[in-house]
Amino acid sequence: MVYEIIIIGAGPAGITAAIYAARKKMNLLVLSKDIGGQTLWTGDIENYTGYQIVTGAELTEKFKEHIDAYKITVNENENVLSVEKAKDSVTVKTDKAQYSSRTVVIASGTTPKELNVPGEKEYKNKGVAYCATCDGPLFAKKRVAVIGGGNSALDAAISLSKIATEVHVVNIADDLTGDVIMQEALKAAKNVTIYNKSSVKSIKGDKFVKAVEIQTPQGVKDIVLEGVFVEIGLVPNSDFIKGVRKNSLGEIEVNCACQTDTAGIFAAGDVTSVPEKQIIVAAGEGAKAALSAFRYVIGYGQKDSA
Repeated sequence: MVYEIIIIGAGPAGITAAIYAARKKMNLLVLSKDIGGQTLWTGDIENYTGYQIVTGAELTEKFKEHIDAYKITVNENENVLSVEKAKDSVTVKTDKAQYSSRTVVIASGTTPKELNVPGEKEYKNKGVAYCATCDGPLFAKKRVAVIGGGNSALDAAISLSKIATEVHVVNIADDLTGDVIMQEALKAAKNVTIYNKSSVKSIKGDKFVKAVEIQTPQGVKDIVLEGVFVEIGLVPNSDFIKGVRKNSLGEIEVNCACQTDTAGIFAAGDVTSVPEKQIIVAAGEGAKAALSAFRYVIGYGQKDSA
């Protein structure tokens, strides 16, 4: 079987692309490790149009309901190994099968960056975590650190401040860079300490995390705690595709129509060079990518590319 469109990823971009493709009656397949992507691990979301406040888990459930309504085939727990363009089709190889399609939309999202400091790998899942939404409840009434100063770090710190006894925010920049409203909420929490211009030197422990060693402007300091949440940014999941142009960060470069520099291959969401990594932006980009793929299939835009 040759599909008209294969969508890689089922986060906001991939799900929206699938819905738009289904509405165009395209023969489609979605390949993904999970449904929801980074949204699934997000706490409270206050900037998704139509919801004054919604959790990432709740929004993911709405995503699932929407794709189920269109009876879209989603192959979960299937890892894409390569995407290769031939003359008139694209071959997608996974760890389970091989597929052929007229077009592909890459919406594979991102993976959390690691600190790459001593102790991080040793204590991963033994106190070192990358998702406050999933692992936060395990640290109720304990002392934790959140590494980072952007929106994801602030979201994690705010969530943890409601259940942990102490939250230590270690931020390498001169000041926090997350949204002002989130900064205000964090600074209002009485159990939060913020270390700006500071970085992690090592993570210490025995069987589990016992402390984090940080470099501050005043010198080296050990913070005794039980958990370290790493929230320093994300790496695009783009290694499986080699035939498209990427920027220095590994993000797939696209034009305003979500076209890559290879005809028939489109990309959307956080895996691309689009600067704002927001749920609503990813969803909009997914819609654009599916519409561009549809135009390609029916005979428009075959020669257009980024």
